[in-house]
Amino acid sequence: MSLARSLKDGLQFHAQVIKSGFTPTVFTSNQLIHLYSKNGLIREAYRLFDEMPERNVYSWNTVINAYIKAQNLSNAQNLFDAVPEKDSVTYNSLISGYANRDGFEDRAVRLFLQMQNDCDGVRRDEFTLTTMLNLTAKLSALSWGQQLHSFMLKTANDLSGFAVSSLIDMYSKSGSFPDAWTVFERGSSSAVDLVSKNAMVAACCREGKLDLAQNLFWSKHQMNDSVSWNTMIAGFAQNGQEEKAIEMFKCMAVEGFSWNEHSFASVLSAFSSLKALKMGKEIHSWVVKKGIDSNPFISSGIVDLYSKCGNMNYAEFVYLKMKVENSFAVTSMIVGYAAEGNMAEARRLFDSLADKNSVVWTAMISGYVKTQQSDDAFELFRQFMERDARDYDALLFINLLGACTTQAIVDPGKQIHAYIMKVGIEIDEKVVTAVVDMYCKCGSIGYAERIFQNLASRDLILHNVMIAGYAHHGYEYEALQLFEEMVKRGLQPDAVTFVAILSACRHSGLVEVGENYFSSMTEDYSILPERDHYACMIDLYGRANQLEKATVFMDKIPMELDAIILGTFINACKMNRNVKLANDAEEKLLKIEGDNGARYVQLAGVYASEGRWDEMGRIMKKMRGKELRKHTGCSWLQVGNRRHTFISNDRSHSETEAVHAMLDCLIQELVASIHDEEELSQ
Repeated sequence: MSLARSLKDGLQFHAQVIKSGFTPTVFTSNQLIHLYSKNGLIREAYRLFDEMPERNVYSWNTVINAYIKAQNLSNAQNLFDAVPEKDSVTYNSLISGYANRDGFEDRAVRLFLQMQNDCDGVRRDEFTLTTMLNLTAKLSALSWGQQLHSFMLKTANDLSGFAVSSLIDMYSKSGSFPDAWTVFERGSSSAVDLVSKNAMVAACCREGKLDLAQNLFWSKHQMNDSVSWNTMIAGFAQNGQEEKAIEMFKCMAVEGFSWNEHSFASVLSAFSSLKALKMGKEIHSWVVKKGIDSNPFISSGIVDLYSKCGNMNYAEFVYLKMKVENSFAVTSMIVGYAAEGNMAEARRLFDSLADKNSVVWTAMISGYVKTQQSDDAFELFRQFMERDARDYDALLFINLLGACTTQAIVDPGKQIHAYIMKVGIEIDEKVVTAVVDMYCKCGSIGYAERIFQNLASRDLILHNVMIAGYAHHGYEYEALQLFEEMVKRGLQPDAVTFVAILSACRHSGLVEVGENYFSSMTEDYSILPERDHYACMIDLYGRANQLEKATVFMDKIPMELDAIILGTFINACKMNRNVKLANDAEEKLLKIEGDNGARYVQLAGVYASEGRWDEMGRIMKKMRGKELRKHTGCSWLQVGNRRHTFISNDRSHSETEAVHAMLDCLIQELVASIHDEEELSQ
């Protein structure tokens, strides 16, 4: 009698056996254990197992697998240790359980090695090896994967479609695409296997080789299944070709394939990137009509769409209908509210999550950084460190280092740098660039230089950051030298490099050198100058008291002069005490930025510096007539772990009276000192 028909039948049969006093056979008990565990009745399954007078390896494997599915790996391990005679299924179940659970990967490796040394001679089969390949792909452990591949070749376990696809996936995710392609070509030498083909298409998409992916997809296209179509849709969406993803989504239906949760998740991602709210609403309407809007993949994609399109009311509505905690949807909404500057709502959602992964923490901290609430960002980071978590997101540290850069506070930056080193986070090019940039912009050019010099690999972006750091701190010769070294190493400078190098020239008044680099942009590197390059040159001429050259240079600029260029020219006029040229540029500047109070203040400063009080009064009157204000000036001071912020004309600081009392004392001492000097000089 088969007991697998339904839980009800199984329970009734079990009850009859108990009432009759019979002891069920091992086979019957195994069927009941499997039925209970499949329906989530773990306690009942274990009780029946515990009451069995006789068990076979299937009995042990079934109850171990039940605990693994319930994610109770501790009990699964205890049962595993008690199994008198293990087979490959016993090992494979627990290895798979550990491999698929974050933070337990090392136990999977140890168990795999234990399997190798098992005195019962348990054979490592294809399932064991493909599970370990998937684990090495997850960990990007290429050397482990290569050793596994070698063993599979020796034991002829590399021939099936699943083995080939696992090898392709491992090599692709471990950063060795050529090896993935070699495995595919060897595996398909006799006949193309669909599983392997889909794996190779995914590898091409992961590598950004979309032309190759398309060619492979359309070759023998009659083989394609829904997985093939969804892989291509996702590939286009994830590589910035959203229109092609949408086109492929439509084509999938035309070719007779049904959309599923993966199709909708990918196309919704494409709509989100394009902020295509109308098309997204159409998909939302369609899935609601089909009754599949409760699917977590689809509903979280819809929340992401509305959040990125700034429609937070719709996002909240969809999220509330989900009725289950979904960290992906919450992360999207946190980002959406942060984009609006509404960090109170973002924090409400963050606090509502019982289980927060690193992506959620990163989104919340990034929101604080982007809304310039650095103190809240650092406080939340302190809470993050107290979690003793193992999941780290490099973007979290990049954002925090960016906050230190914006505030020019080096001590928190040092702490973050130390934390990265302490927990052993892999420092990729983006993280190390953020660290060097932080030290440069916080005034610790020595720290930045040491880190830069100790790196074996330095890309263009890192060179740009270091050159800009040297320029900003007045190390113009070091900046020029690094530029020349970079070029000798074969790195081609870009537009950002030349902004940095021209900045070095303007800070030190190296007019001729700056002119040579400006000419070199187009002549040697075919880089067209942009607004910032023109502004640097005008500032260079202004600082070198060569305003005539700046005027001639401006006349030759092949683009419409904007506020940045005109503002730079007016500053040059102020440095060279040329009110007439500043007056000529005034009308053009105010025509572009007539609603910016800072521009009126800038012009007023030019006139005041030369005693042209009537002109200054005229400008300020015009500013008041438009009811404009300059953004309030702000400065801050880091003392210990506290940052003190001071705003112009603001007396809200808790120690304002003491600060002003000390300021009065300093002013009195300064006045007395000046008075003493005047008496001595008489």
